[in-house]
Amino acid sequence: MSTDGLEERIAVLDDIEAIKRLKARYCNVCDTGYDPDRIAALFTEDGIWEGGEFGIATGHAALRKMFEGLREAVSFAQHNAMNPIIEVAGHRAKGAWYLFCPYTSRANNRACWIAGRYEDDYVKVNGEWKFQHLRAIIRMHARYDEGWAKK
Repeated sequence: MSTDGLEERIAVLDDIEAIKRLKARYCNVCDTGYDPDRIAALFTEDGIWEGGEFGIATGHAALRKMFEGLREAVSFAQHNAMNPIIEVAGHRAKGAWYLFCPYTSRANNRACWIAGRYEDDYVKVNGEWKFQHLRAIIRMHARYDEGWAKK
């Protein structure tokens, strides 16, 4: 086996693992109360969170405001991001993940399901990967008691 390009291949693998940890931190922040400051820290200063019916926020101030609202609206969430496909090109990367997320609405204690896909753009800033644009593309959103097949 040739060692040509071995350092570069290892660097890409390290970057992919760092991006996986970034997504895991994002899911953890969401599932432990949607802390607005911790969420904002995962994004670049001009980072975008886009979630269809859930809204869009650009920049740290808007991200904090959006996640303050989510903290008030959601009493429980379990974000399961899986099957990542991550492509790294220097200090930029793209990732696609499947999402499955049961959650409970705080206002009416209603259990719901979400299934969809994340399509993310990442950028490496001062040696750390951050979200530049996180897209949550919702394919199914339904009440637990009704299921998704009826809609």
